[in-house]
Amino acid sequence: MGISDRKEREKQEMRKLIINAAMEMFVKDGYEKTSIRNIAEKIEYSPATIYLYYKDKDELFYEIQREAFDQLHAYFEANVLSSDPVERLRELLKAYIEYGIANPDLYDLMFILRSPMKAVQDNDYWENCHNAYQFLHDTVGAAKDQLRFADPANAGMILWSLGHGIISLTIRGRMKVTRLSEGEQADLVQEALQELMQIIQK
Repeated sequence: MGISDRKEREKQEMRKLIINAAMEMFVKDGYEKTSIRNIAEKIEYSPATIYLYYKDKDELFYEIQREAFDQLHAYFEANVLSSDPVERLRELLKAYIEYGIANPDLYDLMFILRSPMKAVQDNDYWENCHNAYQFLHDTVGAAKDQLRFADPANAGMILWSLGHGIISLTIRGRMKVTRLSEGEQADLVQEALQELMQIIQK
């Protein structure tokens, strides 16, 4: 291995160290209470070292979002397996809801906290969630002839919105208003998913 290869590997290892520490702190302490200095102390480097890789906390947060979206995309690939387009769409929505409820802190970082969106204001494109969103786009597109929508993007937005609503209500404890047990809430979610799939099909 040459010097340039070794330096590149060391850079990637440092990035991974920073991201892992920052993700743990953002999840545990929240975005506002986590600082570059706190992260530097955790990995036992100076804040200046982190600034060599990320210009500010928002940029670092944005990179952490990318890691979380990569995990979501991998979950889709592992759990959305049907060859039938409509069933595949149902599997995708189910997988999205499962992932969000199982990873509430990461979901907060991905979709609910406002701060990291400052990092995309210049180009108005949220690039770090591309693979996960493309998976949704392609899955809806493959089922478009069996759906009640002229534009598949509309179907995708409706499915995404339903999934996001269910996840958000659940992880923030708002489903308790139903006075249902956790098991009953889970059953209700599955029934809602099935009803929606019937509604959007021709």
